[in-house]
Amino acid sequence: MNISQLETLITISKTTSFRKAGEMLNLTQPAVSAQIKSLEDEFKTVLIDRNQPVTLTDQGHVFLDHAERILKIVAELKQRLSDLSNIPQGHITIGTTTSIAIQILPRVLSYFQNQYPLIKTSILTMSSAQIMAQVENGTVDIGIGYLSESTPNLESSVLYYDTFELVVSPSHPLGTLKHTTVEALRDVPFIVLSPDTVGRRFSDQVFKTYNIEPHIVMELSSSEEIKRMVELNLGAAVISKLSIGNELRRGTLKMIKVSEFETAHPVGVVYKSGKYLNSAMQQFLSDLKGMPETQFISSE
Repeated sequence: MNISQLETLITISKTTSFRKAGEMLNLTQPAVSAQIKSLEDEFKTVLIDRNQPVTLTDQGHVFLDHAERILKIVAELKQRLSDLSNIPQGHITIGTTTSIAIQILPRVLSYFQNQYPLIKTSILTMSSAQIMAQVENGTVDIGIGYLSESTPNLESSVLYYDTFELVVSPSHPLGTLKHTTVEALRDVPFIVLSPDTVGRRFSDQVFKTYNIEPHIVMELSSSEEIKRMVELNLGAAVISKLSIGNELRRGTLKMIKVSEFETAHPVGVVYKSGKYLNSAMQQFLSDLKGMPETQFISSE
């Protein structure tokens, strides 16, 4: 058994075709067949059902799970050996919310990638709850999101604090106000984030505390979408203060203070406890934790 054979099996499982697997691996179809046949002979079992479309047998699925784990170990070995050169390099997958990806990360990554051009980053956007789950299962290397609850398997560090604020269109009936109360929002149409987001859970809890059932007219998946709908005066919203800086400066949104919403929410970086941190992740975490809060909340 060799690494090439394992890669071939994994590729076949994804493409369900010997021909397509060969094209992806730059191998002829006979070479692909020979590699799988060699594995089957060595382990005295049938791994592939060769009917069309090609599928894995039950034994093939078991073999695939172990093959993927072996390749992960090999990749980590290569990274550890590469790290011995002490040149920060490698790949980082970062999970974060849409608003942080748009408002915060460009400033951070611009500096970081100028300093360390050998480090490549991929950004996945999701809710903070999904960030924690994806970091824990290893899909995401480093997460940046709201630290609403501690998880035993994750290490975390606070980067800055955010608040959730009431925003409306300047032409909204509340648009002339600077302050209001939660009670005054009882019949106001609201555009909200999905229930699994920190901002939605927070606003729901505040409304529940005051026995208010918010009048929800629209539910969207990101604060960027919500801001566009609020600008069109389709409803009010409670969203991250740090996500609305540009709109406040342009005058397309109006922020109204609600004392009941004045709670600071920590935003931080998370990664899996005990995970091997390659030189890229070590450098990224070191730089991120060392940045002053103003680097994140700057209005620039």
